[in-house]
Amino acid sequence: MATPPKHDAKTIAQAIDRLASAIARHHAATTNLLLLGIANGGVTLAQRLAERLQKAGLKPGTGTLDISFHRDDIGRNPIPKEFSPTIIPHDVNGTSVILVDDVLHSGRTVKAALDELFDHGRPASVELAVLVDRGGRLLPVAATYTGISLVAGDTEKVKVRLDPKDPAHDTMKTESAPKAQRLHSVS
Repeated sequence: MATPPKHDAKTIAQAIDRLASAIARHHAATTNLLLLGIANGGVTLAQRLAERLQKAGLKPGTGTLDISFHRDDIGRNPIPKEFSPTIIPHDVNGTSVILVDDVLHSGRTVKAALDELFDHGRPASVELAVLVDRGGRLLPVAATYTGISLVAGDTEKVKVRLDPKDPAHDTMKTESAPKAQRLHSVS
């Protein structure tokens, strides 16, 4: 087995910069842009993207989507004690929404996020920004913006930790998934 790739804080920061730059180019004229971080992995990433977009002259709103009740594995994976509730700062109707998450795998998390989003209204458009696309899709989902693409096997888990206080402590690694997660992967 090959050595799993590790990405340091600098590589992660560069990937976030690429994401923000691509979003800024595409949305230079968008007046009603909303970044929604999918709890929990996408929340810090959405905040960092918003900061970079503000420096580029955009004024995106930011919020959080709690997808707990829309997951198709809720029976196997109960809602964690510490979760981030859905917080949407303004009406989503007619808004350009970018869903933000740390890792894209099967597509089920994105499907749950879309379900939660459309419970709140009908956006003009919905895009997806992910820090890592690890492949392995089970649903027809593709990211609009991707920071890092890699191939991880079915028995591997990509773990991203974005430190909310100090980006110098950000980490990303690929490791062997616990046996139960191999059978029921739902990222």
